[in-house]
Amino acid sequence: MFRASNAGHPNTGRPDTGCPDPGRPAGLHRFNAATDSAAEAALLTCCRSPRWAQRVAAHRPYPDLDALLAASDEASYDLTPAEIVGALADEPSSTPPHSAPLAARTALRAAHDAYESSFGHAFVISLDGHHPDEYLDHVLAGIRTRLSHDPDHERAVAADELRRLARARILALLAPPPETGTPVPADGHHSSGPGPHSGSAYTANSADHAHRRRVPGCPGRPR
Repeated sequence: MFRASNAGHPNTGRPDTGCPDPGRPAGLHRFNAATDSAAEAALLTCCRSPRWAQRVAAHRPYPDLDALLAASDEASYDLTPAEIVGALADEPSSTPPHSAPLAARTALRAAHDAYESSFGHAFVISLDGHHPDEYLDHVLAGIRTRLSHDPDHERAVAADELRRLARARILALLAPPPETGTPVPADGHHSSGPGPHSGSAYTANSADHAHRRRVPGCPGRPR
């Protein structure tokens, strides 16, 4: 769990004044104030590249979400082919949602198996801009299209999907808990569909990120 310290920012020594200014998410404030090890551990749940996590954590404090997401993108683009392969290898395999029809679940399992057999890692795709009702069809179409790629082409495509997933997961990581108390899936997949600063992300296993270190809202802040 991120913990803000009254002693100041662990990297910069800037004073920690409690709640962030209006317009700056409390989660970002806590992320900026976290220790290096805590920030890197949380970031590793967004992208499983140690160097990516170290680089994003090292550039704190971030003035706003856009700056953090830009740093995430820059670190993603800088990953070597070997680091991309390693991050992809650590993405877990998926199970289709139980609410899907049997035929759809069977087709999705078969498509995932074919993809993993061809490329040696789980299929990853970002679903930003798609309604939840479209997820299964979009994932199946994506797998079938990408099965035709040669390994180098698919590695480049998967790397860009990892970049987009990292952005969605960061936004979910820093998001405040819902008013209703219903947990927000940690991979950024929102059942209500995409919204401002939210990301719908399909990864190999949506339950895999349930252990993510959440950033709580600032105590005493009006909710």
